[in-house]
Parts: sequence; structure tokens; C-alpha cells
Amino acid sequence: MWKVELFAPNYDHREGEAVAEVIESRWLTMGERTRAFESRFSEMLGEEVYCTALSSATGALHISLLSLGVRQGDEVIIPALTFVADINVVRMVGATPVLADCTSLDDWNMSAETIAKQITDKTKAVIIVHFAGYPCQMDEIVELCKERNIALIEDVAHAPEATYKGQKCGTFGDYGCFSFFTNKNLSVGEGGMISSKSQELNQQAQYYRSHGMTSLTLDRHKGRAITYDVAQSGLNYRIDEIRSALGLVQLDKLHEANKKRKALVERYIENLKDVEGITIPFLELKDIESVYHIFPILLDKKIDRVAFIGKLKEEGIQSSIHYPAFKDFTAFKDIGLNDAPIAEEIAQRELTLPLYPTMSFDEVDLVCRVVVEK
Repeated sequence: MWKVELFAPNYDHREGEAVAEVIESRWLTMGERTRAFESRFSEMLGEEVYCTALSSATGALHISLLSLGVRQGDEVIIPALTFVADINVVRMVGATPVLADCTSLDDWNMSAETIAKQITDKTKAVIIVHFAGYPCQMDEIVELCKERNIALIEDVAHAPEATYKGQKCGTFGDYGCFSFFTNKNLSVGEGGMISSKSQELNQQAQYYRSHGMTSLTLDRHKGRAITYDVAQSGLNYRIDEIRSALGLVQLDKLHEANKKRKALVERYIENLKDVEGITIPFLELKDIESVYHIFPILLDKKIDRVAFIGKLKEEGIQSSIHYPAFKDFTAFKDIGLNDAPIAEEIAQRELTLPLYPTMSFDEVDLVCRVVVEK
């Protein structure tokens, strides 16, 4: 149906071989491959960073709030432009979500300024998102959170390997939360990682990941433990060996795949930068290295986005929206969310074009020709 899909996985024979090896080993639950994945991911993020693999980034966000003691009566500031996971986890722990607006129509990330406007004496934590793989301006955000004694959680679902002033995203806050969902830069279908520079917070994450147990099934299988204690109440957010094996292969490919994403985005920009009715965000950011998770554009107010998407579809070009405004969802219509005018405008005008590391420059050119004609 599609001449150019929105996303295609960067897979080859290595992923299939990795899965076959797990099946042949007959050890499917969390084990040695998971530990290797965690270790390798820690090395990618930098020295003295602890990582715990999980079943999803949503699980990582949930664990972050639980570990940091966020509860009913607290407020958590979240981006006004993001996926529903961020608002869902805040509500699941009984806290109140408060929206921080985007910085501008050119920089869709939240900033220290937009965060500061929403801080009250009830603010317990801030969740930031490095939107589309472009890091937030972290110096000011970190300083603000430290000054106000507010916990900082990084949603790094879009930004594995991205850097701000040479430091990897996911290492600035109390926790970093990564996604390995199918369409992410590191893709295993479902899965996530939680990172922290604090050994204590990492231990909390490990307890919450697996029922609060002090030893794992693998430890007892290997004879490293006979039984286990339960140190605290926990959940089951464990990853499995198949996904960890896929994660190891994908991690090997991540750096080159991100470089290819950058080249593709540069091709898009060259083709579309002067096209009337289209604005490309994130062109003027400093001190960052993006990993180009998606390629979003902003359509002119006069353009009918639904019709535009339909015309792209007629030409075999798949597109998407990142993201609808929270107030447009039934679950959040009547919970008293504050206004975020810039994010709400972006939500009405944004369009995401295809981007994936196996995409060719010819495919980018095809997409651009169709966009220009429409």
C-alpha cells in the first residue's frame, strides 16, 4: 500500500539469529542477555550511570514517580506536547499533572522559563521530553530543579545517544526513561530502560521492576541464591531475554543509524526549507546533538491538515501526528488542565513525515516532491 512508510525497522539477519540463540538456550525470562544489555547501555551513557532494563518506557516513568515518592496531593509538571504516557503515569500515582508549554513555534521543547511559570508549593517533580530527538536546554532546567528542590525525570524515548554540551540525555535528572518500542531509534517491539547516577535510586528501580524481590530467578538457577526476601512492595516490569537480545543487536547499530537519520533530515531540510506554507522546527538550537527520531513540520494555518494527509496517502506516503493536545482526549477533557497555547497550536498544525535509517535519499526526495505539490 505504501510507497514510503512512516517507519521501517532497521533489521537484518542478526536480529533473527539473536532470537534463535535465546530460544535454543531455553532461558527466556530475564537473564544474562538482559544484564549484558544493561551493562552496554550504561557504557553508552557514560561513567557511573546505572541502568535497569524494563518492559516499557511507561514502566520506567511509573517507577520513577514511585521511587521519588510522588503521591496524591503532589503536582508533576509535564510537557504540554508529548505522548499520553507522561500524563497517564502522573495520574496513576494520584498526582496532578500540570502542563509546561513549548518554548516557541521554532523550539517545541519545554524550557526552564515555561517550567518555572507552573511551579507551586505542591510541585514534586518535573518530567521533560527531548522532543523528536532534540535535547532540551538542560543547564537552566537542572539549575531550576535544584534551586526549588524538585525531582527531575527525563523522558528520553525520542533521544537515545543524543547529547547536550557533550553529555548524554538520560544522565541529567534523577532518572532517565528510554523506550524501545517498534518505531524508536533502538527498536525491540516493546521494552524500556531506566537510568540513574544514584545507586540508591537504581536499587529502588530494580525492586519495583520485580516484585521487590532481593534475588532473581536467574540467581537461584545459577546457584547464587537459594531463596529470596521481599524488601518492599513491587510490580512486574521485567523485560525478557528475547527483547534484550534484540536490544544488544540494535545497540550495535544505534550510532550509525543515528548518523543516517541525520543525513536524511539534512536532505529533507534542503528540499523543504524554502517551501511556502511549511516551517521546520529545531533549526537554531545550540549545544546539542540530536538523534532525529522523527521529522516534524509545521503547516500554515490555512492548510487543511486532514486533507493534506489524505493527499499524501493517495500518493502512497504515510504520515502521522505528534501529538494531539491532551484536551482533545476524552480522558482529559474535564480534569482541569491548564492552557498551553503554543503546544495547542502545534498540536493543530504539526505533521510528521517518514524517517527511518534504511530510508533512501530517493525516498526522501519523493516525499518532498509530493509535499511541495500539495
